[in-house]
Amino acid sequence: MSSLGLATLLASFLASAVEFVEAVTIVLAVGTTRQWRSTLLGTGAAVALLAGLIAIFGTAIAVLVPIELLRLVVGGFLIIYGLQWLTKAILRAGGAKAKHDEAAIFEREIVALKAEPPVPASGTDWISFTVAFKGVLLEGLEVVFIVVTFGASADLLGPAALGAVTAAAVVLSIAALVRRPLAAVPENAMKFAVGLMLVTFGTFWAGEGVGIDWPAEDASILVLLVGYVALSLAGTWLVRGRLRRMHLADATS
Repeated sequence: MSSLGLATLLASFLASAVEFVEAVTIVLAVGTTRQWRSTLLGTGAAVALLAGLIAIFGTAIAVLVPIELLRLVVGGFLIIYGLQWLTKAILRAGGAKAKHDEAAIFEREIVALKAEPPVPASGTDWISFTVAFKGVLLEGLEVVFIVVTFGASADLLGPAALGAVTAAAVVLSIAALVRRPLAAVPENAMKFAVGLMLVTFGTFWAGEGVGIDWPAEDASILVLLVGYVALSLAGTWLVRGRLRRMHLADATS
């Protein structure tokens, strides 16, 4: 596999892992509070739908859309999408935004589920099915977006899909063993890394889409990544410095 293929696989794995951790929190809350059979049926239905979307849209986009236009449009979307992840990660790393708390989300889900009508004595619990299906589908749509855009733009749908499938297998295996929210997962660090990768690839592909001939070809991705890492670390340092000055000002007032 080429270096670009490995980078695509890694980016897809990290992004998918973040989303699957959040989906697992919902599934665990539903399964432990209501009925596991219906919860797993809803989860399986959502995963099957997501796999179908990747196969259909990934193939259709790669075949029907000219590669230059595809890279320009996808590159722009990845820059916007990546900047959203990166901004949140910088604010959390700098202390300006609370970190994602899977344990707290788990508790809120349980409280909401306990307020629902009781589980039927027999048959399918459609509340369990629906909540699990909706939670996995909504989180998984971001995985579909990343897999399809990465795969279609670089003609690497296989590595992108493999990264997502591997992430799902790893996260689900760990969740099945521990039977509790994966609160110890360094989610913010993963989002930081994913944001950097999305912005880097987005810049590279958007540049190709408008006709930029990158001097080092695929190796230019590494140069872009180093630049964005430096800017992100500087942003984190600025956020921490601003918060420190605000705290000092409050303490002396």
